[in-house]
Amino acid sequence: MRHNRLYGLGQAANDGWTDPAQTDWRCANAAQLAVGLRSVRASTLAVFDAYCAANALHVRYSEELNPPLWELGHLGWYQELWIGRNPQRDLGIGYSHQLPRGPSLLAHGDSWYDSGTVAHSTRWHLPLLAPDACKAYLAATLEQSLALLAVAGDSDAALYFYRLVMFHEAMHLEAAVYMAQALDVALPAVAYLFNATDLIAVCATNHWAEGQLNIPKQSWALGSDSTGFAFDNELGAHTVALANFEIDAQPVTWGQYLRYVQQTGAPLPRYVRHGVQGYECKVFGQWGPLEADKSAVHISHAQALAYCAHVGRRLPTEAEWECAAVTAPGFAWGKVWEWTGSTFGPYPGFVVHPYRDYSAPWFHTRPVLRGACHATHAMLRSAKYRNYFMPQRTDIYAGFRTCK
Repeated sequence: MRHNRLYGLGQAANDGWTDPAQTDWRCANAAQLAVGLRSVRASTLAVFDAYCAANALHVRYSEELNPPLWELGHLGWYQELWIGRNPQRDLGIGYSHQLPRGPSLLAHGDSWYDSGTVAHSTRWHLPLLAPDACKAYLAATLEQSLALLAVAGDSDAALYFYRLVMFHEAMHLEAAVYMAQALDVALPAVAYLFNATDLIAVCATNHWAEGQLNIPKQSWALGSDSTGFAFDNELGAHTVALANFEIDAQPVTWGQYLRYVQQTGAPLPRYVRHGVQGYECKVFGQWGPLEADKSAVHISHAQALAYCAHVGRRLPTEAEWECAAVTAPGFAWGKVWEWTGSTFGPYPGFVVHPYRDYSAPWFHTRPVLRGACHATHAMLRSAKYRNYFMPQRTDIYAGFRTCK
């Protein structure tokens, strides 16, 4: 029963139960996708209920945030856009923008919730749906999707948009967690701790090493192939020649980072302070003791680079990170997102997928992060996944490890 409670699946667990921590979501079949779509929706609603309880539905404008009501409505809009309204939903990446879409279930859906056309700064001034109406809209679009999924084919193309929608909501779920951290909104653990076994499942071994790992010279195939689901920015697997390198077995800890702060006078990271009893960190509005052996988090790219320069090391490239994550026993990842020394850009032969906003608009403008964090749903965790944020962001759950 633990999984039913954690993932909020309820009756879905009886429809051919699949363990979210053990499922290869990129190759999920229709039955697994039905469970996955319900699972991530249950967690989304748990987070939204926490925002409601904290009276945090109306927030001040910030470049780092979205209005919670806009976020929730956007999820329903995005789901029906790519499934219910998409006459080519069975074609996967063969989809063409030429055919018109069907009408939205919501009269003003396109003018309110389209992230590609509704400017970020205007989302605070829209006459958005009230909470109950927004939940009803999400319920309607989910049921629409599940009904279509029940008669969908079993090919990767036929299931592409269902996987895309599921991953999209999982990404927004994580964003809602770090937004709650920024707003001091208390969250129930069910909403953001996705089971410690999830972290183990994505590691090369169940034993996490200490110190450094030595990775031998080799040719590494960076990127994904076309089996199952892949984001367009992952495709175009190509060989990268790697020299011998040494890499930390684990991300930099608070103990290590705070020694650097003490030695250099560098400012304390976001959500950290020096209290009467020592260093403290703030988690969802509550201050508590900072644990020195935990991974340093809410670190900017510049802060990571400065630390590396101080200790005479550097950030790994994304090819080095991926190679170590896949091949090195004891390489621990999944604790925090990790800044790399690589800039987000296309792999050779890049071809944009139907939803272009995961890649093309952001190429060459921000560093790559690899890994995952405690708020990353099991279905998103992959050693091939390429995350990317502006280098100054400290609201995300980002840390780093060093290399030489």
